[in-house]
Amino acid sequence: MAFIDYYQTLGIEKGATEEAIKKAYRKLARKYHPDLNPNDKEANTKFQQINEANEVLSDPEKRKKYDQYGEDWKHAEQFEQARQSQQRSNPGGPRTSGESFSGGDFSEFFESFFGEQPRSGRQAQFRGQDYTAELHVSLREAYQTHQHTLTVNGKNIRITVPAGIANGQVIKLKSQGGPGANGGPAGDLYITFVIADDPVFKRLNDDLYLTVDLDLYTAVLGGELTIETLSGKVKLKVSPETQNGTKVRLKGKGFPVYKQDGQFGDLYVTYSVKIPTGLTDKQKELFKEISQL
Repeated sequence: MAFIDYYQTLGIEKGATEEAIKKAYRKLARKYHPDLNPNDKEANTKFQQINEANEVLSDPEKRKKYDQYGEDWKHAEQFEQARQSQQRSNPGGPRTSGESFSGGDFSEFFESFFGEQPRSGRQAQFRGQDYTAELHVSLREAYQTHQHTLTVNGKNIRITVPAGIANGQVIKLKSQGGPGANGGPAGDLYITFVIADDPVFKRLNDDLYLTVDLDLYTAVLGGELTIETLSGKVKLKVSPETQNGTKVRLKGKGFPVYKQDGQFGDLYVTYSVKIPTGLTDKQKELFKEISQL
């Protein structure tokens, strides 16, 4: 797989602040969100790349490794162990603990070092392979924290899915990848969440959107309307002379904010005024009288 520059992916400089990273991520996530780009594979791929870049650059420890080792940042710990081992076996070598490798220097050193038998006589330890998997959940499942079991490489893994997980979001399960060799650590498991479209609610970040039918009489005269939300039924007061397409906001009735207990987005309800059909002669006559007033 070709190396992806996370800074370039988010359109920011290498010295960008945490706030700049967050701002760039939110802007791009809105632009390429799957809900706004249905059936657009290129946008979906871009959205996943944006999530991956944000996951690394928004984490100070991961970002430090990425800045130092580039495309090899996931092997930072192995590299440090290898370098220290080389220094012990070759104390007069040209490298010092303060020096760093980058790009091809690191890759060549890593491969050449682990391709040989260490002078101590012990076999080199290898970190296990990272695994990737997809987990498909519904919007309503993603609304609440729940348990889920998935099978990866013949192994059943039970995980807790936090409420508010996003479509295309990737989470890491440490040491749930392939086993290490010669006592080396296990790899990690990266799970990409795929959230299917809901037939009723549309999600955009932490907000939900819902279209409800409104009969003509209630639209003209006003009244009450009961709607279903993901957290239960809610009564809405409809103002007289409500127009078709009118949108109202229900604060805090949207989607839960990921790993922010008690915080929710908003629910936007759009009224679709329905013209009555099958009118009786009397009803038609009344409408004629109204039209002549």
